[in-house]
Amino acid sequence: MAKDFLGGFGNLGGALGGLVSGLAKSGLAPKDDPAVKLINAQSEVSDLQKQEEEILCEIGKAAFAQNPSAWPQASKLQLVRTNLVAAEENVATLKREQEAAQQAQEQEDAMNRCPSCGCKNSEDIKFCQECGTKLGASFCTSCGAELQPGIRFCGECGTKQED
Repeated sequence: MAKDFLGGFGNLGGALGGLVSGLAKSGLAPKDDPAVKLINAQSEVSDLQKQEEEILCEIGKAAFAQNPSAWPQASKLQLVRTNLVAAEENVATLKREQEAAQQAQEQEDAMNRCPSCGCKNSEDIKFCQECGTKLGASFCTSCGAELQPGIRFCGECGTKQED
């Protein structure tokens, strides 16, 4: 019966029990209240069950490591491990794709920002709508090197650039 009190709430029950237990320990909830006592007892049982499961898991891993072929679940475990590797590779690929997309977005945003005042302009604009600075990549009139917007002298040959 004690387990049913919060067990029906799933994770919320455990969180609620932990909250009430914390309140009781802090002195904010009366320690002699039967409901608080029950929740504290349930919380203790839940904590001990979790510890038991962790220890059994460690024992199982150790037993399996000693003799994997003795367990009928070995082939299922191998399949899970194979699927886990594939899932981890998928996560890594998706992270790389997300980072690349984020970098592309940042580059696009930087291209549309005025180097002088930082105003965001639409991509088809050639001059900043806020301060009039020329936008977009340009090229040195002398050596042809690509120049960042707002640059007055070429970093390759030193030629002064016209506005």
